Amino acid sequence: MSTTAVPLHPIAKGSLTRLWIGVAAIVLAAGGLAWAGQRNLEPSPATFLTQNAEADGVETTQSGLQFKVLEEGAGPSPTAQDVALVGYKGTLLDGTVFDENPQTAMPVDGVVPGFSEGLQKMKKGGKYRLWIPPQLGYGDQAAGPIPANSVLVFDVQLHDFKSRAEIMQMQQMMQQGAPPPPLPGN
Repeated sequence: MSTTAVPLHPIAKGSLTRLWIGVAAIVLAAGGLAWAGQRNLEPSPATFLTQNAEADGVETTQSGLQFKVLEEGAGPSPTAQDVALVGYKGTLLDGTVFDENPQTAMPVDGVVPGFSEGLQKMKKGGKYRLWIPPQLGYGDQAAGPIPANSVLVFDVQLHDFKSRAEIMQMQQMMQQGAPPPPLPGN
């Protein structure tokens, strides 16, 4: 029986070291890219809301709206038929501000369902933080700077509210030349 020998050429000095250094560099680069990619990932809306529901002071309604009372107000709460005078700041989960107004009047039933529900829980002078799930916000529709399926975060202060009948009466008085009654919150 004969053995066939394959001639092996000697490896150049330092080649094996360069090979291992190259493998280590590729592993480090891949790890760095994976870490950088994970840093910018936000949790899904469902994951965020599940985790947020466990935070201190956060309450979740039957519809899925989450809110936290930052400062309790006093008196009655507005109804869907009222016009509220509010100050608010709306952000996305990453902190991007998409809307802000220190004082504006809005019909309670003229906003996204989650915001309307939150307003109806508040009392005059109260400050709340609302986390509005996508199904109570804009859902799978993008709205300006708000991407589809976004959780909306609002810090809201309810300055005052009036019924639509009171607003109509004030408008009629102004049209007749009578001095306007004081605006809500003044």
